[in-house]
Amino acid sequence: MSNADILANKRHTLAHLLAATILELYPDAKNTIGPAIDNGFYYDFEFTSPLSENDLVKIETKMREILPSWSQFKHREVTDKEAKVIYTNNPYKLELIDEIVAKGEPITLYTIGNFTDLCRGGHSEAPNTDIDPAGFKLDRLAGAYWRGDSNNTMLTRIYGLAFDNQVELEDYVAKREEAEKRDHRKLGKELNLFFVDDTVGKGLIMWLPNGTIMRNEIEKLAIAMEDKGNYQRVSTPHLAKEELFLRSGHLPYYKDGMYPPMVMDDGTYYLRAMNCPHHHTIYLHLPHSYRELPIRYAEYGTVYRNELSGTLAGLLRVRGLAMNDAHIYCRKDQIKDEFKNVMALVMEYFKIFNLSDYWFRLSKWSPEHLDKYINEPANWDFAETVLREVLVELGVKFTEVEDEAAFYGPKVDVQFKSAIGREETMSTIQLDFVAKTRFGLTYIDNEGKDNNEVFVIHRAPLSTHERFMAFLIEHYAGAFPTWLSPVQVAILPVAEAHDKFAEEVVTKLKEAGVRVEYLASGDSLGKRIRSVKTSKVPYFVVIGDKEKDSGNLTIENRAGDKEEILTEKLVEKLQTEIKNRS
Repeated sequence: MSNADILANKRHTLAHLLAATILELYPDAKNTIGPAIDNGFYYDFEFTSPLSENDLVKIETKMREILPSWSQFKHREVTDKEAKVIYTNNPYKLELIDEIVAKGEPITLYTIGNFTDLCRGGHSEAPNTDIDPAGFKLDRLAGAYWRGDSNNTMLTRIYGLAFDNQVELEDYVAKREEAEKRDHRKLGKELNLFFVDDTVGKGLIMWLPNGTIMRNEIEKLAIAMEDKGNYQRVSTPHLAKEELFLRSGHLPYYKDGMYPPMVMDDGTYYLRAMNCPHHHTIYLHLPHSYRELPIRYAEYGTVYRNELSGTLAGLLRVRGLAMNDAHIYCRKDQIKDEFKNVMALVMEYFKIFNLSDYWFRLSKWSPEHLDKYINEPANWDFAETVLREVLVELGVKFTEVEDEAAFYGPKVDVQFKSAIGREETMSTIQLDFVAKTRFGLTYIDNEGKDNNEVFVIHRAPLSTHERFMAFLIEHYAGAFPTWLSPVQVAILPVAEAHDKFAEEVVTKLKEAGVRVEYLASGDSLGKRIRSVKTSKVPYFVVIGDKEKDSGNLTIENRAGDKEEILTEKLVEKLQTEIKNRS
């Protein structure tokens, strides 16, 4: 048995221990179900009177009192009639018993100490010695409908944390506290970056001036990098006719992810959920020679995904997404080099943002799920082989997974572990061998003939803007590098007598292209300094008599480091940091 399985069994055992404790302390309570989960366990109960968070300490203490007597589980199979006698007064268990019978499965009871539960198994062999009493704690209360159905009774769910020992438990709690401090939703509000308004709609992000500055800086970076890579910028509409998405194959393959159709007087339209069909149409607008390929079209375009409201989560899952998108149209012999170039671009971005904990995942098709994929085995084999060779030749860390490809071809997903420990897919590079057929993509080859071997690489190295911003907010904990920070330096005159000189400094900084905030002398200096630090501004300068008379400024950074510097040198210092994105 693996360590993960052993830990899962401990957590399941602790769920039983919680239920036993509740029934001892609250005999009128009805226990329902209690599984192990990623960080511990929970159990749902119906109580005759409500619990409070303060009750958790009492319950947890009682659990530790009972644990030493729990030496071994005993299990037995019973008939449904026997089980129903035991749980006569518990309608939740009676419902579960009927389900087990309907499935033709055995009914098993597990007993330990004075507690018996309806259970399939999976417990510690000797709880009183296997489980560290300091390795678990009750965490919180929550409401939960029975079986997750809002038409059913609202139950009380008690969550517990559980690890192999106290050190691991405390480490998890510390990391979670850090994650809460870094949560992009919390920091986004504190730093005035974005918000969501119900009158606009869930999952539709409203970017405030500070957040828009960051968006613009990231887009400027994308434009600069793509200029170096010989990309051509294009702009396309946010919607298109049904015929376009039928041609691309997004209808019907991606229909559930698209908004409902809009029937107009000249046809049926859809909001786009992707940019590629529009870019393919641009490629088709003019004939192309083999000498022109590869052609790289880039767009920081907005798309719309029909996500269920319950799945939306801050910036991580939204309905309106701005994508750092591009499509590369290349010959078959150019695929490998173009894919390598995109990989190099991805890694250069990550170097700029000081991101290092990432790896790649080759996502392949599954011939057993032809409802999800184009049925062209030879093309799948060729495309997957090319991408694998690229990954091997680059010497990067990667894994391979089945049944995760796009419907039109394999992809390389960029996997990250965020600063708060969450593993997620940051961005994707996809090889498309279907568009050439569906759209009739061709080029004039060196013999003057039409050649339809046009392969398309879809790439969005900075993911969607929303997901990438969530990642950056948490990665930097809101303390962004100077080039990205909405405000790069704050100027604070001590008193009204220093305002004029302070304003002169502000003017010079603004003329040099520095984003500067001027906090005039109205409020107390201490209050203004606290405001600057709370806003995580990279630098601030306090201007008093000494600075006014000498022209020599003292600049202080977020870490509290100070440096005396002339105004001209301050301008030069900030311009250099901004230009180098350091």
